[in-house]
Amino acid sequence: RRAGVGRRPAMLLGPWLVAVAAVAAGGVAGCPAPCSCRGLAVDCSGRQLLSVPPELPLDTGNLSLAHNRIASLPPGYLGCLAQLRALDLRNNSLSALPAGLFRGAARLAQLDLSYNNLSLLPADAFGDAAALLRLDLSHNPGLRRLAECRAPPEVAGAPLLSLTEESFQACHLTLTLDDYLFIAFVGFVVSIASVATNFLLGITANCCHRWSKASEDEDV
Repeated sequence: RRAGVGRRPAMLLGPWLVAVAAVAAGGVAGCPAPCSCRGLAVDCSGRQLLSVPPELPLDTGNLSLAHNRIASLPPGYLGCLAQLRALDLRNNSLSALPAGLFRGAARLAQLDLSYNNLSLLPADAFGDAAALLRLDLSHNPGLRRLAECRAPPEVAGAPLLSLTEESFQACHLTLTLDDYLFIAFVGFVVSIASVATNFLLGITANCCHRWSKASEDEDV
């Protein structure tokens, strides 16, 4: 009995020791072996990777695969990364992008594809990246022609390489804190004015009713 009791703590601690050892060896749980993870950021840059890590945390928000030797991307690689906002693929060996690569990455806002070997991009290459705000395609020597711009309407149909920062000024018109305060102030003033107007109209109507009634009594 004493021997059995002595073994019981070791048996209970066994799984915990295995889990601690696994975390110590592989870093953050769920983080790909060649990468490092901190919060929602997954850094796989400068690891001499020939291909992308097969599995990534589903809550990845920032993914860096820069400075590797990646030559291709699987078609549905980003399909499950619904929280992805920034993707860095600069300084790799990409020559093409698979169709539907960005399908599922609806929040992707920043994409860096600079310093690759891209030569041709299909017209709908970024069609699924509706939230894309910054795209870097610089230093792709073989890239001679892009898909024309589809939106905003002011630049629809224009070659992408012909656009400048000024071409997207309409996209940068956002409300500041002063604008919101002014709108709130105007709304408050309008509300007060509306209440005051209704109050005065009510008093006027009541006075007219009393005056009319008094006149009828005098006539009688």
